[in-house]
Amino acid sequence: MDSAVQLPWQQDTIICHSQRLLRSFQHWTGKTLLAVAESPIEIAKQLFYAPFVVVSHGTETDPILNYGNQRALELWQMDWQQLIRTPSRYTAEPMEREERDRLLKQAKAQGYISNYQGIRISSTGQRFWIQDVVIWDVLDEQNYCCGQAATFASWQILEN
Repeated sequence: MDSAVQLPWQQDTIICHSQRLLRSFQHWTGKTLLAVAESPIEIAKQLFYAPFVVVSHGTETDPILNYGNQRALELWQMDWQQLIRTPSRYTAEPMEREERDRLLKQAKAQGYISNYQGIRISSTGQRFWIQDVVIWDVLDEQNYCCGQAATFASWQILEN
């Protein structure tokens, strides 16, 4: 099937990335992000439609988003193609980026951090408050860092 007509979670690269997200989260936190015992494609589908946000970026010098589940797409007001072309720094307002960078470096040094909270901004300028955020390093099958991810289930839209 052509990837242009597949939903993101049906793409082989996203099925693999979903496994990495779950495995890495458990590696660093000792907790499960999603309690599933299904096939890899079913796990990718459940993660994509989970009731909480999951978003990740790669290891580029200016990291580009490489995953966002349906909740993330809705919150940042993007479609999949827009998301995977967006530098992750654009998920925060310019005045919030220094703090965001500090937290990403802290997560990199420790493997993960939890209980972060802050303000983020959608592609249309809608600001929202996120809390109880966990940020973790995403590991590949050889346990090399291949990016970072974040998850949270609590957010509040702010008046602009």
